[in-house]
Amino acid sequence: MGKKKKPKNKRPSKKWEKYKVEAGKLVKAKTCPRCRIHFLADHKDRWYCGNCHYLEVKK
Repeated sequence: MGKKKKPKNKRPSKKWEKYKVEAGKLVKAKTCPRCRIHFLADHKDRWYCGNCHYLEVKK
């Protein structure tokens, strides 16, 4: 049996970017109203859920 190799250049999770601390309280980024679990991706003109394909247009 050979030795188990570690993966190279593995990217760390970016979930911490979806949370902010404002006035001593933890604030979550916008979540999907359909899934209730997944965060919405913030684009220039819309919010989008990659899981259920929910789309919300910014005004």
